[in-house]
Amino acid sequence: MSGIYLHIPFCRKACTYCNFHFSTQLSRKGSMVDCLLREIELRADYFGNSTIESIYFGGGTPSVLDESELQAIFNKIEENFDLSLLKEVTLEANPDDLNSKYLQMLAGSPVNRLSIGIQCLNDEVLKWMNRSHNRNQAIECIENALHNGFELLTADLIYGIPGRKDSDFLSDIHQFADWGLPHFSAYALTIEPRTTLGHQEKTGKFTPMDEEAVARQFELLMDAADKYGYEHYEISNFAKSGKRAIHNSAYWSGKPYLGIGPSAHSYNGEYRSWNISNNSRYMKSIQEGHLPAESEKLSDRDRYNEYVMTKLRLVEGISIHEALHIFPEAKETMMTAIEEFYHSDHLAKTGEGVRLTKAGKLIADRISSELMYV
Repeated sequence: MSGIYLHIPFCRKACTYCNFHFSTQLSRKGSMVDCLLREIELRADYFGNSTIESIYFGGGTPSVLDESELQAIFNKIEENFDLSLLKEVTLEANPDDLNSKYLQMLAGSPVNRLSIGIQCLNDEVLKWMNRSHNRNQAIECIENALHNGFELLTADLIYGIPGRKDSDFLSDIHQFADWGLPHFSAYALTIEPRTTLGHQEKTGKFTPMDEEAVARQFELLMDAADKYGYEHYEISNFAKSGKRAIHNSAYWSGKPYLGIGPSAHSYNGEYRSWNISNNSRYMKSIQEGHLPAESEKLSDRDRYNEYVMTKLRLVEGISIHEALHIFPEAKETMMTAIEEFYHSDHLAKTGEGVRLTKAGKLIADRISSELMYV
């Protein structure tokens, strides 16, 4: 089974830390939706006979879509793909968009899962991030979503924010648990080029939190999540039993997926492709009947490296047999690294391979890098 990702490249304003592809020119939204519909038609044979298990509206801010736009996209997908086994339809949303009227509309739509960009519940920090919502709006939207029957609900959380006390950060996790959220994601604040924070750091107006403090907050996060009954099933994701994200889990498990929209990526098990990250050029190409994408065929070494990079993020870890079946030449590199990190208590052995320990999760990127075959 496969998944479809749709990139909705519009936001009402730019957050200080965000480097995703988006535009604030909402006047072009209608024309962009028309192009998304056309790309869906052009991609109709991408999966062959495979059925679709999940659909994910990401961005950008998909909650800028109105009812007719959302329904038109879903109808077009239904016309061109087999949705007989569809389990999950996720919409990313900002709290300020999720008023009662919009939530009622979504409750009657194919969307059955919301991913809400909370980020934090501190008004001062939200203002510093240039988020378009405040604490009260975040609380209200979560409570309204639960009231409208959205049992599949996740929220984003950012840690590693300079000047924010550990106790303040932990209070957000406590609130998530108090709501009974079935799932949440947590990411360290990263400073990217061509963002407001990136510019401020370059000009000496901003200093990131030091790595040790970020690691400490991640440890506190893991402990708190465990205390409240969340499974740390992926390096950045936490879920109650049976509530793992289907769509994102497919990425980490190496399943095929199709990306629709500017900057969206696709993978069919053999080739990886990506659409151009420019709204105007994307739309022009689609209007002319051409797919605005580049692609590359993955070598066995590429597929091995991607297997290590994605599967190691999961609580189940990697299977040595599966990895070496993909690329046997990596055996010496892989086994040497595994033994090193096993003896330093960063990896634990499983029946078929290895998984990250709690200490290993703190240096997951380094471990993945050492296991890869370059």
